[in-house]
Amino acid sequence: MSLRARLTLLYTTLLGGILLLFGVTVYLFVGILLTNQVDDNLVQTFEDIRTNTRLESVGKIEVLRLPSLDLTGNVYAQAWDRSGQLHNSNVPELKQPFDPISMQSSTPLFSEVDLEGLHLRVLSVPLVVGERPIGTLQMASNLRMVDATLNTLVTVLVVGSLIAMGMTALVVWLSTRRALAPLEAVTQTALQISRADDLSRRILYQGPPGDEVGQLITAFNQTLARLENLFNTQRRFLADVGHELRTPLTVIKGNAELMRRMGCSDEESLEGIENEVDRLTRMVGDLLLLAQAESGKLPLDRRVVELDTLVLEALQQMRVLAGERLSLKLGEIDQIQVCGDQDRLKQVLVNLIGNAIQYTPPGGEVIVGLEKSDSQAKLTVRDNGPGIPVEDLPHVFERFYRGEKARTRSRDGKGYGLGLSIAYWIVRNHEGRIEVDSKQGKGTTFCVWLPLAQKDCAG
Repeated sequence: MSLRARLTLLYTTLLGGILLLFGVTVYLFVGILLTNQVDDNLVQTFEDIRTNTRLESVGKIEVLRLPSLDLTGNVYAQAWDRSGQLHNSNVPELKQPFDPISMQSSTPLFSEVDLEGLHLRVLSVPLVVGERPIGTLQMASNLRMVDATLNTLVTVLVVGSLIAMGMTALVVWLSTRRALAPLEAVTQTALQISRADDLSRRILYQGPPGDEVGQLITAFNQTLARLENLFNTQRRFLADVGHELRTPLTVIKGNAELMRRMGCSDEESLEGIENEVDRLTRMVGDLLLLAQAESGKLPLDRRVVELDTLVLEALQQMRVLAGERLSLKLGEIDQIQVCGDQDRLKQVLVNLIGNAIQYTPPGGEVIVGLEKSDSQAKLTVRDNGPGIPVEDLPHVFERFYRGEKARTRSRDGKGYGLGLSIAYWIVRNHEGRIEVDSKQGKGTTFCVWLPLAQKDCAG
């Protein structure tokens, strides 16, 4: 059963239940009201009859003059003595009590009986002299009009309820069709995407974006955008991996063919093969590290790390790479402790400093600084190189990203665009963040923010 049909059935059933409850309430209320009117008429008739009734002092009914049937509002009356003898009645053709069971009651009593095809409301009143009962006066009123009124009311309520439920079902069916039309569009779009593998499709919604359907469509479009981005990233990643693997594999294959033609092993060829295998090993290791970091399962040996000491170690190590080509300086540095994995944090420092050295021209300078800022450590690596183009800045932390002048690419062919991606995810897994600020022709600054160590720092 479709959602539209279920909603129509739900609302129609709910309305039917409400109308049923309302109809029962109205039926009972009208029934009680009409019955009370009949009872009031019977009591008033009793009062009229009592004024025309005389009882002997010995306890016998002497005279009982009953008003005519027309003047008593169609009320029938009978007077019976203690021995069960009928003394007077305005329906002489009826020789039996209206309600034989109520004849023995010692208090006035209302009852309903069916007598010779008539539905009667009966009031039985005992007649007493002093404290001695001498007979019973019974008055009855035909409930034909009451029953007819209630039957008509039932018919009206049933027919009216059926009409109301039918109209409600029609209105709900038509209104839900319009309300659920965007959901049908979502379904069709999803089917088209699955058939055509086109994640660029989006759903247009003309209604208010703040309602439930609008929020659903917005979330669906956002999901499509994210899936499209992930799909494109995956496709680009596969293409980049293939491109990066082609060069070392080509070198390995060329050296192997050269040695086969020569018929002997060549030390230079073997060294080239060994270098390319090492390169492939490093790239596979970096890819595995990235996969762990992106999945949130990067193993970290957390402990208190003297970040200033780590900066000095990394700086000393990278001076060999800088050599005499450029100036590698230490800027302002504070004594700072953070909670993290010392080896991973050093990897971040080496990647950032090495990247700055690699893209700074001869005679330039790279400055590394460390300072406290509120409850965080601020690590900066600044160079005065050519900078990064504005269009490349949002992508510098992506794997294998290629910009025309992207800093993630090595000039000598040894880099493969994973260093900044690894640094980004290591910082993220340390609950920090990494930022880049660059202006073409004026240099680039990488800034790493890490929370300061707390007392509960543990591995």
